[in-house]
Amino acid sequence: MDIKQTAVAGSLESSDIMVTVNPSDVQGITVQLESSVEKQFGQQIRKVIEETLKHLGVKAASVEAVDKGALDCTIKARTITAVHRAAQVEVYDWKEIDSWNA
Repeated sequence: MDIKQTAVAGSLESSDIMVTVNPSDVQGITVQLESSVEKQFGQQIRKVIEETLKHLGVKAASVEAVDKGALDCTIKARTITAVHRAAQVEVYDWKEIDSWNA
């Protein structure tokens, strides 16, 4: 999926995460994370974001995430939404997304 514009999903409320996806001129994914629990869960948060981007076929993007204690399922949902918005894709392939959990 090609990132065409900057897009945001989520909020700064407790137990949520705000994910901002930006286009990048260079191949690869960068994830900048701000979290009060980064020492304990930062690696896992980054892993969920990066795996979700991989499943979506994103090859080049800059991601900023501000975490307020979100669970993995919330991180994944916010990342999926931000990527679809950034790629200007309005149709979700729910079968494909559901297959990631198999």
